[in-house]
Amino acid sequence: MYAFFLSAGILLLTSSLVGCPIFSGEPVRSSSSSGGTHFVGSDFLPQGIAVGDVSSQRALLWLRTDGPASVQIEWASVARWEQAAKLSTVVAPVSRTAPIPTTAETDYTLTIPLEGLSPATRYRYHVLVGSADQTPRQRSAGLAAKGEFSTLPDEKTSAAVTFAWSGDLGGQGRCRQGVSGYPIFDVIQRYNPAFFLFLGDTIYGDHVCSSPPNEPGADFKATTLQMYRLRHRYQRGAEALQQFLRTVPVYVIWDDHEVKNNFAGPFEEQMPAGRQALSEYWPIVSPAEDPHRLYRRVRYGADLELFILDTRQYRSRNADPDGPGKTMLGAVQLDWLLDGLRTSTATWKVIATSVPLSIPKGGDAMVPGNDGWAGGPDGTGFEHERQVIVDAILHDTIKNVVFIGGDVHWVQANAYDPNQDGIIDFHEYIAGPLSAPPGRFAPTRQELHPTQLFYEVGYHNFGLVRVTKDVFEVTVVDETGNQRVSHIVQARP
Repeated sequence: MYAFFLSAGILLLTSSLVGCPIFSGEPVRSSSSSGGTHFVGSDFLPQGIAVGDVSSQRALLWLRTDGPASVQIEWASVARWEQAAKLSTVVAPVSRTAPIPTTAETDYTLTIPLEGLSPATRYRYHVLVGSADQTPRQRSAGLAAKGEFSTLPDEKTSAAVTFAWSGDLGGQGRCRQGVSGYPIFDVIQRYNPAFFLFLGDTIYGDHVCSSPPNEPGADFKATTLQMYRLRHRYQRGAEALQQFLRTVPVYVIWDDHEVKNNFAGPFEEQMPAGRQALSEYWPIVSPAEDPHRLYRRVRYGADLELFILDTRQYRSRNADPDGPGKTMLGAVQLDWLLDGLRTSTATWKVIATSVPLSIPKGGDAMVPGNDGWAGGPDGTGFEHERQVIVDAILHDTIKNVVFIGGDVHWVQANAYDPNQDGIIDFHEYIAGPLSAPPGRFAPTRQELHPTQLFYEVGYHNFGLVRVTKDVFEVTVVDETGNQRVSHIVQARP
């Protein structure tokens, strides 16, 4: 009755029973009860757990075991679980997966979908880990981890939301230091965001991080699949990041340093290895018919739709002259974005792009040509394709569009009036880095007629966004918890 697809560490289970949960809803003995399975501890999951790509009806649960094991997940709404507890029953009305093996093929990682969920509902899950070398009849599983998450409201429900975003973690000589590793995640967690958008450079695989002062384990440049895996594993050794991922759902996309500085996917031989490691180590949903696809949409109620762009996998060479034949997104992704913007019924349309719109990012001798959307005196950049997007916003009068980005290692916000009619057509907010040296300022290019709202450099930071049907409010918070700058946009009717 079920179809199974295994790709890049993601186990997808689809049911032929229309309208039923993906797994059986038969009551099972809860591992939280006195008669349930024993507690085996978190040592079985040395890199922790993470929940990601949550929608109104689905969530992905990520984990990695320390060697071959058998994993089961059980889950139910918190309300159902607590109702069972009040009735003093040892049997909770939970759904439970079949045993799923972890194997060396995917570095013992799993991304497990929990489907058939209800919108705007709090769920509790348990992760059960058992030995891989026993028969199903002999196999016993112990409780290795547990947690909770909330599904998103459906698109007809207006609901305020607060989320955070940033990027650029642990590179250019500033990596894990001490047990906490990256204490900025403790600061983000204090704000209790509904989710965190991790906007690229989740590792700096192409940079050496020496020890001391950093924790050992990142003193090499990654060039193979196993080396990229080790760099992802190194990041997850930070206790602050592990704790953060246990409590805050994530939506993750890559930028260049998951592979190599300023890379263009079709022309970079190391890209498949970097992409596989990314997919193994983060809960990212990809369609079965296109398992390498990373761009996707997230709908949070009636008022927010998030378009997460992949600016790396399909791009032309940076050094190519700009023009109609040059692309950052590729034709299919560009059409997907334009169609999504035109048809979205959300109040706010938020485009997450790992590289900024108007800040020129020049290349170097190794990879010449501008790396971001903005062009430069050498005639490179991706401004022609950027203009296609801008023209669609103007032609179809798509209101309340906001771009959020990172990559340049400073804080900036711009309001754009590309047709110079005195009306702001869209905004851009840039945050980061989480942990990397500050960037060197490059003047904003003027082709889209930006008004600079704020600019700051010199500290680690993240962006905090509060969205309602009426306002889009951005606050930038530094690593000590100080709110540095903020801006509010009123929704256009």
